[in-house]
Amino acid sequence: MALSLRRARTIIRKALEKGREDGAAPGRFAIAHGKAYGSVMLGMAGTAQMARAEGQAYFMAAVNGLYGGQVIPVPGGVLVRDKKGTVIGAVGVTGDTSDNDATAALAAIEAVGLTGEV
Repeated sequence: MALSLRRARTIIRKALEKGREDGAAPGRFAIAHGKAYGSVMLGMAGTAQMARAEGQAYFMAAVNGLYGGQVIPVPGGVLVRDKKGTVIGAVGVTGDTSDNDATAALAAIEAVGLTGEV
């Protein structure tokens, strides 16, 4: 199963509804992208990336160098899994605390009948 454009747009809309943060800086898009990018490229959600960064900073620094500095290893990068458990994408949310970002992403993913991994 692929993540359809319709579902992706619904995820975006639901994440905005759940965690609307007025006045967020324009640079937040790059942060959200980095959270999602790291999740999908490494196959691990932001929470797991953060734990890895805390335990093996050298590894995450090397990975981030490999990916051109695009990885943001904190909660808010959420893997999207289909009904079989296969990773079909990732969502990145930013603008609040990392835990609240992850909550907004998870709610949005669940709203379209998919499973999120924080």
